[in-house]
Formats: sequence, structure tokens, C-alpha cells
Amino acid sequence: MITEEQARRILEAVDAAFDEQLSFTQELVKHPSLRTQEGSAQDLLHAAMAERGLDMDRWQLDPEELATHEGFGPVTVSYEDVTNVVGTYRPATEAGRSLILNGHVDVVPEGPAEHWSRSPWDAPIIDGWMYGRGAGDMKAGLAANLFAFDAVRAAGLEPAGRIHFQSVVEEECTGNGSLSALMRGYRADAVIIPEPEEDMLVRANVGVLWFKVRVSGSPTHPREMGTGFNAIDAAYTVMTALRGVEEKWNADRGQHRFFEDLEHPINFNFGQIVGGDWPSSVPAWCEVDVRAAIYPGIPAEQAWNEVQQCLAQLQTGPAPINAVATKTGFFSEGYVLEPGSDAESLLESTHEQVFGTELGSFTTPGYLDGRVFTLYADTPTLVYGPISEAIHGFDERVSVESVRRITKSIALFIANWCGVDEQR
Repeated sequence: MITEEQARRILEAVDAAFDEQLSFTQELVKHPSLRTQEGSAQDLLHAAMAERGLDMDRWQLDPEELATHEGFGPVTVSYEDVTNVVGTYRPATEAGRSLILNGHVDVVPEGPAEHWSRSPWDAPIIDGWMYGRGAGDMKAGLAANLFAFDAVRAAGLEPAGRIHFQSVVEEECTGNGSLSALMRGYRADAVIIPEPEEDMLVRANVGVLWFKVRVSGSPTHPREMGTGFNAIDAAYTVMTALRGVEEKWNADRGQHRFFEDLEHPINFNFGQIVGGDWPSSVPAWCEVDVRAAIYPGIPAEQAWNEVQQCLAQLQTGPAPINAVATKTGFFSEGYVLEPGSDAESLLESTHEQVFGTELGSFTTPGYLDGRVFTLYADTPTLVYGPISEAIHGFDERVSVESVRRITKSIALFIANWCGVDEQR
């Protein structure tokens, strides 16, 4: 473990560079890194890592290669110019434990800009909050990884373990970015992902399925509506049936550790609906895009089969509905971070040293890339990050002081986990 004096130097170094850290985060937020449009933000991160003397690796995701892995999420877009960026720090002599500092650069769509109080792509700091799409989820965390490392070195110390800084894509839709990094061979003794997690550690989270349901109808003129079959009307029946699956799974929460006390851990979100070709024609088709959560330990294929059975049952009865589902993204299992790892024990210590309180943990009904490292690399993965508000919503924002404290905690973790040598 590092000395008290070394810890003091690290914490002071975070404070000394914090204005620079905020400026870098603001610049990163100003790059609208929507899906398949992450290139300029990745350019910025690549340059920042290269300036730190890291060994750089940047590659385009390969859907055919990814499809060979059980954790793959089906792809509905082109991966041309969709790249991951990894910078690797290698000590002169690798004597300490290794670490991955991971974060995703992709952000969700901003929605109607007129509902924001300011541009989604500006990043002002107002009353202690930094605003902007991706400020919380999770560009503040990406920057914190780099500046935590900077603080260790600015304190006159060199980490004694290998560190991989990962800026990945596709976290918001497939998880294929982190999966690609894993398949490329990046492994370590622990992983930190500073997602916006309210200054706490994620103990467990759900898996997610993305799929599109296409409902077929029979078009006619509205004057003869009774002889047709309205696919949009039928889509509501399909959604009601899927709600039945959702409620069945929620009723099972008592059988799933860490989910027993959540009121409604399994959510089916009908995120998009489109259908029909003409206002004066009974619609011949309707498509509904669905995001469905599943418990850790439930194979994605098992959950998918249950969804398929639900839709198949709609084809029987007096008014059959033809509804066909196709996979469109996430096809992932959830995971549990088992208590008791050395990495978690150390994070508890660094958190208490910075925050003055015990590290809390919680279960989240959202997707996290931590499943990649936990399920497929058997690596303790600490998803731990700052307080935020309105992620995926209007006026997304992250607490500036929370970012400062999280950066300090990660910096102390780096020094203690990897070990340090005094610079000469």
C-alpha cells in the first residue's frame, strides 16, 4: 500500500489539474458521438492518450468476428469507421497488478433540442453541474480515468502494473465495443468502469434484449375497414401480451439474488413504433422496437425463446395476429459482482479515504459493459462513478464535485492496485 504522504500528493495533484480535467470533459461533450458518429470524439481521446506516451491501438469493429462470440449483439448498422481506442501504459518493469480503465464514448440521441434548456452539445457548468448529452453517461468518467492516472504521475510516482485505457463504442446498443476489446486480447487483474452510479458500486445488473416485432395486417379502404386487418391496432395487442411476460418475470424476482427487494426490476420498453403507408388505407404493417430486461443467470437464448412463444400464441384463436420478432442489438446476460474480491476491498478503502463514508452498493435494472469482463474473463469489474441526473433525458448533467471525488478515489486505487515506484 502507498504511504499517507504519497496519497496526499496524489489527492493534491487531482485538485491541481481539476480545471484542466473539466475543460477536457467539456470539449469531449461537444463532440456529438452518436452511434456510428463517434469518430471525432475518438480522435480526441486517441490524441490525449498518445500525448501521455501510451502505446496506441485503434481498430474497426468486425461484426463477423464478433458474431462468433456468445456475448455478441446483432448489428443493424455498418461498422465502417466505427472504432475502439485503447492506450496502454507499460512500466519499465511490470511488478504490480494490471488494470483496465474502461469507458464508452457513444451517447444516446438527444431528442427534440427545443426541450433542452440549452444546446445538448454545449457543456456549461452551472451551479455545480456540467450539462450536455453524455456529460454523465459517461464522458466525465472517461476523462476521470485519464486524469486519475495523470495525478499518480504528477505526484512523482510511476505505476508498477500494466494499465489499459479503453474508449469503446456500442455500449448503448449492443455491448460489442467492450466485447471486441476483450476478443482482441485485452485482459487485466481488475476493471474499473466509471459509469454514472451515484458515488456507489454496482453489485448486480440486468441483461438486455433488443428486438423488433413486425405485425402484419390486411389493407383496405377505410370505407370497408371491417374487411381489413389493422396492423397498428393489432400492435397494441402484441404489446399487451409482452407486458404479460414482463409481469411474469417481475413476479419471479424473489428467486434472483440482489433483485428481491426491487419493486419492478424487469422493464420492457417500447421505444419506437412505426407503421402504415397512407392515412386513408388500413395499415398493412406496424413495427415496434422493444428493449427487454432479464435477470443475471438467465441465458439470453432462454429469454428470447419465451418471447417467441408469447408471439406464437397470438397466431391462434379467433383473431390471429402474425407478429414476428427479429434481434436488433443487445442479446446479453446480466451479471452479479460477487462480494469479497481484493479489488472491491481496495475500492472500499479508497472511497472511504476520499468521501469519508463507507462505499455503498446497489442493483441496477440497466445494462452495463461490466458483464463482458465478469462473464467472459472472470475478472472483478467495479462499475463505480459520479452522481448524475437526467441521463438519456433532457438536460443531462453530472455533479462536478462528485467527479472530483471519484477521480481521487480512482487515482488512489491505481496507485495501490498497481503499486508505485518513486520517479527518479
